[in-house]
Amino acid sequence: MYYTFNKESHNFAGYEINIQESIDSYGAIVWPAAVALCQYLENNQHQFNLHDKAVLEIGAGTGLLSIVACLLGAWVTATDMPDILGNLKMNLNKNTRNRCRYNPQVAELSWGEDLEKNYPRSVYHYDYVLAADVVYHHDCLEKLLDTMKHFCPPGTILLWANKVRFESDCKFTENFNRTFHTTLLAEFPETQVKIFMATSKETD
Repeated sequence: MYYTFNKESHNFAGYEINIQESIDSYGAIVWPAAVALCQYLENNQHQFNLHDKAVLEIGAGTGLLSIVACLLGAWVTATDMPDILGNLKMNLNKNTRNRCRYNPQVAELSWGEDLEKNYPRSVYHYDYVLAADVVYHHDCLEKLLDTMKHFCPPGTILLWANKVRFESDCKFTENFNRTFHTTLLAEFPETQVKIFMATSKETD
């Protein structure tokens, strides 16, 4: 097995960010929703101040969003499937070393699998959960929603950015809106990306 790599450059939070992609894996490509959420976080720091906040990214992929969160002062844990973690860790280390208040962490997370065992709610609490372009044509949408629910107890804010591509995206959005208190924060017509904020419907 071999991988074909491509490189992308982005500018956020006053830094040039160089991302190595693997075009052989959906999880190792920079997708439009990640770029849109990076822009939104940088431009709306008065509303979403990540400084000294604990942040979890679900489906971090190349790590662009986690890198930007780090540059904005967050303590970040970037998660994804095992085969994605090597490239993710390399991009994070390369783009945050000597630039950030906290060193980002990388962890394996399989959606919906042993969540309470591997990430007990009594131990793992995050101020923000970030997710970008994690909804597409795959069979794990129920597990993804379960994962979002697990990491978003009362007091946690979930920011989800998505480009609608399939009917399954619309169905997921309906279930997402039923599961959480949601607000549509922004729309980007040129890329068909929407950014949602969500909080738990559970009581404290």
